[in-house]
Amino acid sequence: MSASPTAEARAARAAAAGRDPPRSGAGGIAAARAKPPVDERGGTEASPPAPAAPGKAEAILRKLEWTVLKRLDGALHGDYRTLFRGAGLDLADLREYQYHDDVRHIDWNVTARLQVPHVREYHEDRELAAWFFVDVSASVDFGSGEASKQSVAARFVALIARVLTRRGNRVGLLRYGSRVDVVIPPRTGRRHVLHLLSSLLQPPAGEPRPTDLSAMLTHALRMMRRRSLVFLVSDFISVPGWAPWLARLAQRHEVIAIRLYDPLEMKLPDIGGVLMQDAETGEQIWVDTHDAGFRRRFAAAAEKRERALRTALADAGVDALELSTEDDLADAILRFADLRKQRSRLATGGGLPAHLGRAAATAPAPAPQPADRPGYSFFVSRS
Repeated sequence: MSASPTAEARAARAAAAGRDPPRSGAGGIAAARAKPPVDERGGTEASPPAPAAPGKAEAILRKLEWTVLKRLDGALHGDYRTLFRGAGLDLADLREYQYHDDVRHIDWNVTARLQVPHVREYHEDRELAAWFFVDVSASVDFGSGEASKQSVAARFVALIARVLTRRGNRVGLLRYGSRVDVVIPPRTGRRHVLHLLSSLLQPPAGEPRPTDLSAMLTHALRMMRRRSLVFLVSDFISVPGWAPWLARLAQRHEVIAIRLYDPLEMKLPDIGGVLMQDAETGEQIWVDTHDAGFRRRFAAAAEKRERALRTALADAGVDALELSTEDDLADAILRFADLRKQRSRLATGGGLPAHLGRAAATAPAPAPQPADRPGYSFFVSRS
C-alpha cells in the first residue's frame, strides 16, 4: 500500500526507531512533484508564473463572498480599527507595558501616576497596508480530506484581502515556494484580490527542496519600509533558524501567524503498511501503522513539534491562529477576532466574556509562558 498521510517523514523514521524526531522537519509527507525550472533571478510581479484561469479564481472568490464574507460583515464591522492597532494618530487604549512593546509608545505621565509602565495603543491609519507572506512549498500541498493546506491558505488570503480592500486598504503578496518567486505590491480593489488569488493557485516555481522560512523573512525585512500588517501563512515545516528573523519582523510590523495543519499530521490511523515520502526531499520510508507503539511514538513526536513551534511563536511575540483543513473558515476567524479584541482587557487583569471563555476552554492549553510575555495569544481552531 502506498500513501502520503502525514507531514514529516523524519518524524516517522524517528518514531519507528524509537528516537526523538529532529527539532524541525524539512518537508511534508506528500507525493513530490517536479516543478518547471525558472531563471536564477527569481520571480517578481513582472515575472510570475503563468496566471491561473481567471474563471477559477473568480469562482472561488464569488463563493467566499456569498457564503463566508456575508457572515463576517456584521461581526467584523470596523475590524481594522479594533483588531489591528499600531501606527496611527487616534488613541485607542492604554495598557501595561509588555515584552516586545516599543518603548517609544510609553506614556510617561500615566507611568508616573500608577508607578507601573504603561504604553499607548493607537488605531491604525485608515489606509492600512497589509502583506500576505504565503508558503506554497511542497509540504503545504497536502490534505487527507477534501481540502488541502494550500487550498485553505488560498481561501484565507482571498477572504481577508477582500475584507480589507472593501474598506479601502491595500494588500500585497509575497509567495515562497522553494524560494521567493512572486512579489505583488500592495494595491486595493477586487480585481487586485483576484490577481493575488490567481498567483496562489499556481504551482511554485523550481524543484522541490527543504523549506527555509528564514529566506522569506529576510527578503521581507529588506523589502518592507513602512510599518504594515503582516499575515505569515505557513505550516512552519522548515529548517531551523527562522524564529529570530520572525522576532525582528514583529518588532517593526504587526505580525499574525496563520499556521496550517492537517489532522493526519498529528495522529496516524491504523491502516497497515504505508510508504511515506517527504514531498520536499524525496526521502521515503516504509512504516507499519498496525504497530501501536509506533503510533504512540509518532503522536509524541508530533506533540513535541507542536510545543516547540508554539514556544518559538511566543518568543517572537506574535499572535497565532491555527487553521485545520477540516475547519470552518468563518467560525475560526470570528473566534480569533474576538480573542484578539480581548488582549488589552486580559493584559490589564480583566476576564473573558462568557462566550469567549467557552471558546478558550475548548482550545488546547498553550505552552507555559514567562511572566514577562502576557500579551501573546495563541488560538487553536479545532472542529
